[in-house]
Amino acid sequence: MASHAYASVIYGRLFVTLPVPSTKTDLSNQIIIVSGSNTGLGLESTRHLSRLGVGKIIMAVRTLSKGEAAKKEILKSTGKPDSTIEIWPIDMDSQDSVKAFAERASQLPRLDGVLANAGLMTTQFTLSEGNEKTLNVNVVNTFLLFFLLLPTMRRSEQQTGYACRFVIVNSALHMAAPLAELDAPVIFDRLNDSKQALMDGRYPLSKLLVLYATREIAERAKLSNKGKFIINAPNPSWCKSDLGKELESFGYNMAEKIMARSTEEGSRALVNGLLFDETSNGQYLTNCKVQVPAKHVTNQWGQNVQRKFFEELVGKLEAIAPGVTSSL
Repeated sequence: MASHAYASVIYGRLFVTLPVPSTKTDLSNQIIIVSGSNTGLGLESTRHLSRLGVGKIIMAVRTLSKGEAAKKEILKSTGKPDSTIEIWPIDMDSQDSVKAFAERASQLPRLDGVLANAGLMTTQFTLSEGNEKTLNVNVVNTFLLFFLLLPTMRRSEQQTGYACRFVIVNSALHMAAPLAELDAPVIFDRLNDSKQALMDGRYPLSKLLVLYATREIAERAKLSNKGKFIINAPNPSWCKSDLGKELESFGYNMAEKIMARSTEEGSRALVNGLLFDETSNGQYLTNCKVQVPAKHVTNQWGQNVQRKFFEELVGKLEAIAPGVTSSL
């Protein structure tokens, strides 16, 4: 399936020009959160949102000084008022930081979008908060943030009639995930075992797990009448950014120069996810369109793993914050 991932990148780079984000919806009263927004895809996504006239953008960053510098750059390019962007601290590798951020966000008058852009790609095995660090950042704490914000998202929809979009950056590399790691009595135990972990494929696997959880959440939410939300997983494709800095080599750098999109173009796919209608709920998006993901997502094996993994994820999240998943 790795060949399918590479084919997706090549096709998108050679034959697709992503549309510049636009909308007929008045965004002047909306509040949107963007994590990892001081650099790369997050920075360019925030710039697009500012240009589109979002009333308030919350730049969720690990280092406040870097966030302030990015805010200044964005506002200089868009000409929007200083009051339209706020800088809030969050460390996606810290459960306590995620909890504090969500508690602060619960006081917002409304919440119309969350772009969960902060992510990690590494081939080095490190445990963090009991999880391999890639899993902790890309999966566990990302969905901790989702569930902690879910009551706020649902309240907002009930008050405004606008369903909050929770957008998690995905990748065509989910097609190349090492599936053998999922064939275990307890998936997280296998993934958090330094002796068994296949770290060369950990980033692709994390994106597969994100897709599983995204689809399962959307499916289970259909049974609820607590207030609508939309969750989707857009793939910006390979973009020039610092995400793959550990992989840098002459060959990698040459391939990136030839095949990778600019971060600005890639960010169009992410902003599109924030603007997409409810047909995107639970979906994988590529080139700003809903696309069928890998067979190991949609076939019976994938469905079984999806449900098993999600139950494990719920167990982890409940251990971190008891009752947090009950709002689904």
